[in-house]
Amino acid sequence: MTIEHHDPYRDKKITIEIAGIDLNFRAFQLDTKTPTGGKIAKAFGFNLDQPAYVMQWRDDGDLEDLRVQEEADLANGTKFIVAEADSTNRIRVEGEGFDWPSDTITGAVVRKLGRIPAERGIYLERTDEPDRPIEDLDVVKIKTQGVEQFRSRKPEVWELNVQGKKIASLTPVISVVDALTRAGFDPNAWIIILKVAGQPKRQLQVGDDIDLRTPGIEKVRLTAKDVNNGEAHAPSRDFRLLEVDEFYLDGLGLHWETRTSDGHRWIIIRDYPVPDGYTARSTMLALMVPSVYPQAEIDMFYAYPPLQRSTGAAIPATEATQFVAGFPFQRWSRHRGSIAPWNPRQDNVVTHLALVESALLKEVGE
Repeated sequence: MTIEHHDPYRDKKITIEIAGIDLNFRAFQLDTKTPTGGKIAKAFGFNLDQPAYVMQWRDDGDLEDLRVQEEADLANGTKFIVAEADSTNRIRVEGEGFDWPSDTITGAVVRKLGRIPAERGIYLERTDEPDRPIEDLDVVKIKTQGVEQFRSRKPEVWELNVQGKKIASLTPVISVVDALTRAGFDPNAWIIILKVAGQPKRQLQVGDDIDLRTPGIEKVRLTAKDVNNGEAHAPSRDFRLLEVDEFYLDGLGLHWETRTSDGHRWIIIRDYPVPDGYTARSTMLALMVPSVYPQAEIDMFYAYPPLQRSTGAAIPATEATQFVAGFPFQRWSRHRGSIAPWNPRQDNVVTHLALVESALLKEVGE
């Protein structure tokens, strides 16, 4: 006969969600259904010497302080925010007041607090100047004498004609690199001329910005930097790849080369196509190739200019920048999992590009 032993603590266990000021929640299991603020902070990793500020994010959207010895009423919600702070700053999001336990806040957190849809822009209200648009990755200082107020609205769309192709921008200032890349042109291959009605033509540099609010702005006209008699420039080949890699890359029909830069070996593929859902149709793609490849794996990938979703929503794990041959590439931290680790007998540039393609598709929901 089997004897069942009843665990008296089993029925008391409860799962709650805790986040820092980034509002990235994780699940934690506690052995009580009436956790105190101190117990929640401890579960999140705080020790007794740290000034933990605990707040309950109620189901109705309010943030409510929770003292160290105060028991949380889980009927109001099971999400909690724990921050290393001893005070808060008052902000308003969509007219609703919040006490925030930090001197700064990101646009992404404002969006979560106000439950603002991705298709709406966030603006920091200003009295004597235009409201400041806030992107999800922007960090806003909120420790001021007044109360910072955030509002959302349908973003204003600005248009620019780039060599006959009209591109739309959600911000009034757009970089030359972004404008040309979204129009399908390599920013480094052209002489760039800005035409404004009633003004002399002005040559732009790759690092310049274009203010679309300029009265009379007409278009950007492009002239090739180098027109020759048809003799193609040989791509750089600083090191050789596997035969299967070179055969595959040649078959793509894209300009590719191998370069050594800052002690690293790189494959650079120009005009690499990206799926719909990004602000650009193509990018310059870079892969870091280890010196003992293929025994060592190719990890992550890099894009220049940085890729952005058409919706304006931030792409996770792409915040870091890596300079390659003098250009600031956006690093995509995408790695193989334990189920299908790198196999030097089977994996190569071809299979890694398949990983790149799937990663790009995943971020736009395809």
